[in-house]
Amino acid sequence: MDKTYNPYDNVVAMITNAAKLLGYTKSQYEAVTYPERELKVNFPVIMDDGSIRIFEGFRVQHSTVRGPAKGGIRYSPFANIDEVKALSAWMTFKCATVNIPYGGGKGAVVCDPSKLSDAELRRITRRYTAAIAPLIGPDQDIPAPDMGTNAEMMGWIMDTYSMLQGHCVPGVVTGKPIELGGALGRTPATGRGVVITTLNTMEKLGLSVKDSTFAVQGLGNVGSNTVRFLHEQGACIEAVSDISGAIYKKGGLPIEAILKHVSVRGNLLSGFKDKTVKRITNEELLELPVTVLIPAAMENQINKKNASKIKAKLIVEAANGPTTVEADEILNKKGIPVVPDILANAGGVVVSYFEWVQNIQSLYWSLDEANDKLKTIMDKAFEGVWDISQEKHVSLRTGAYLIAVKRVVDAKMMRGIWP
Repeated sequence: MDKTYNPYDNVVAMITNAAKLLGYTKSQYEAVTYPERELKVNFPVIMDDGSIRIFEGFRVQHSTVRGPAKGGIRYSPFANIDEVKALSAWMTFKCATVNIPYGGGKGAVVCDPSKLSDAELRRITRRYTAAIAPLIGPDQDIPAPDMGTNAEMMGWIMDTYSMLQGHCVPGVVTGKPIELGGALGRTPATGRGVVITTLNTMEKLGLSVKDSTFAVQGLGNVGSNTVRFLHEQGACIEAVSDISGAIYKKGGLPIEAILKHVSVRGNLLSGFKDKTVKRITNEELLELPVTVLIPAAMENQINKKNASKIKAKLIVEAANGPTTVEADEILNKKGIPVVPDILANAGGVVVSYFEWVQNIQSLYWSLDEANDKLKTIMDKAFEGVWDISQEKHVSLRTGAYLIAVKRVVDAKMMRGIWP
């Protein structure tokens, strides 16, 4: 990954390009290129050995023009303010692309959750929640899980915020355990949405699942669920990877065994025992001659250094920001369609929206209801992006930003500037 690349520059470039194509003046869209609020916090935590360690955290609200800020919290040793700003902006346009009434937000704590005990993670989460409490709430900013966090941690956030408010506030966070007001289908929703959009795109391109091969970079929540749902569709998945490396097998990997292995906490692909698979690097996975490549790991994985080596016929972005602006241009020239993150991986925030609505109404839906509503929204969003990209003769990414930027900028202009 290019460590000198600022992901927020990527966001601003896409906003500016779409705004100019839409005919907006700079004064009409410039505010959208800046986050509304950026909070940096430092907080002490008592570790298991009795020592006190200071942790750094962030919460950024990019936009609340169309509704409360919405976005996950990631725990990562590599988290920084530029990454969080970019992720918060992508959430703004993701929510606008699928037309749900949210803006964009994002949070992070700089830590390595794999090296912390459950008790330490709980104390970190509660202190972080207390530190950002003035900015969050069901009507202003609603966190959710992201890389390095999970449903249990969202439960700790809900409890901490509720204790501070003096009453139960389940709608302050989504992705919670079902017992605390979570929505059925929320955990696998992003992966389910990725597969819905992948199948829709393949149909438009005349590609059949049974005659195609797939590679998925990343086996976190999103990647593993994407792999599981593709496998259920009968897909031939030839390569998968995690932080420890990648494995490849022409003709298809033993997906059920792999998913069972990585489902155990602490297990990595490097520990998967199977003599029939070939060990390759994450970089080599991206360059395999598969039909569909699905990056589901970190930002900037496809960049100007490797984009020319991509051999896939279709790229579907399950991760946030896996493709740089320079790489996009190279892929466009090569004729490789890229389904953008703000469309492809929006399934998670859509079902988070369902959870929030159910919390407010105290009325809960069945899994089938949630999945049906998810598919309806994802299908409609895909058709809108596909149609405008065909009409304007632009990439799917530009098409998505044309829709999203218009919705956000128009809402800003309709609201006006206060006072």
